[in-house]
Amino acid sequence: MSKRLEVFKFAPQAYKGFGMVKEYVSAALPAELLELVYLRVSQINGCAYCIDMHTRDLLKQGVRIDKVALVPVWEEAEALFSDKERAALAWAEVVTRVEQSKVPDADYQKALSVLSEQEMADVTVAVALMNAFNRFGVSMRMQPAALSL
Repeated sequence: MSKRLEVFKFAPQAYKGFGMVKEYVSAALPAELLELVYLRVSQINGCAYCIDMHTRDLLKQGVRIDKVALVPVWEEAEALFSDKERAALAWAEVVTRVEQSKVPDADYQKALSVLSEQEMADVTVAVALMNAFNRFGVSMRMQPAALSL
């Protein structure tokens, strides 16, 4: 697949807005939890560029490779993930799959039983942001760093 146009080159004000949202969630949530959520959303959406980037970011933060490798099956490796990480990952999955899941009340209540209302709001913003970035990455065929090494 060949790379397509760089959306934000043509829409710099939009990029600035997304950047402000990214800054907000980066300050609001712990870095490891945020990157785990970003990685899981990107895996669901099949964004190679984002999967590569967030995997590298987690490894740079010192997260163990086995934890990173098991993000797609976090429920089977739950001992590696904190209660908040598990709640955030579950919420990220159901919100990302909104068309299929319809985001049931039970999933909302389960996440809210672990996350504070503020954390729930911030994780939801992070999930929405990464879903948007994934759409740019996939539709514009953004190339993962691994392909240019």
